[in-house]
Amino acid sequence: MGPKAGRTSTKSGKSGKGNGKRTVTAPGPSSEKPDLVIQTRSLGGYAEIKYARKMTEAEFYRFCADNPELRIELEKSGKLIIMPPVETFGGARENAVASTLYMWWDKHHNGLTFSPSAGFKLPDNSTRSADGSWVSAERLAVLSPEERKKFARVVPDFVVEVRSESDRLSNLKRKMADVWIKNGVRLAWLIDPKKEITYIYRADGSKEELAGFDRTISGEDVCAGLELDLRRLRIP
Repeated sequence: MGPKAGRTSTKSGKSGKGNGKRTVTAPGPSSEKPDLVIQTRSLGGYAEIKYARKMTEAEFYRFCADNPELRIELEKSGKLIIMPPVETFGGARENAVASTLYMWWDKHHNGLTFSPSAGFKLPDNSTRSADGSWVSAERLAVLSPEERKKFARVVPDFVVEVRSESDRLSNLKRKMADVWIKNGVRLAWLIDPKKEITYIYRADGSKEELAGFDRTISGEDVCAGLELDLRRLRIP
């Protein structure tokens, strides 16, 4: 018998209207797993939860299932990252990007695109999500029917992250380079609407910084034909 569910409260950081307490359901201590201890801290817009040992894959899956309203990621160190809902107009920007990606896919029907709620089990044993992602048919083909029912062990070919009001740019840059690209993503966009700067990361290690939103960016040879007019993200 697994550990009984316990409860722990986390508090989102000072990020505008995102302040306030949030209660999440988490696996609690038991006689079988006495080392399942929770430590929490708030980091400006999201909360970290760290266990005395790494949460098992089954425990993490249950934790996410018990808290479907939360966006939860698992770092390779075993640390949980719980992010608050994005601000309202930030959600509109995310939707503009995601809809562009989906419309591109709808013309080609190669692989699948995924929403921000989709989690990917990466080679470094982290489980991460992106604001938008695409996985080619070739990469999806290796997944068994059983794997498709969980956090699939597959690396997206392409990901996009849109900075929200509560996101720290340094954390997002680290995620793009040290998580997505290092684990095998071929092309990644980091879009910062606050400063109107777009950062492009490629599998060969090259990076590009584009200033201003009076431009269109492309999916290059990874998502051939994908184009995003950044002016669409200028939402008042």
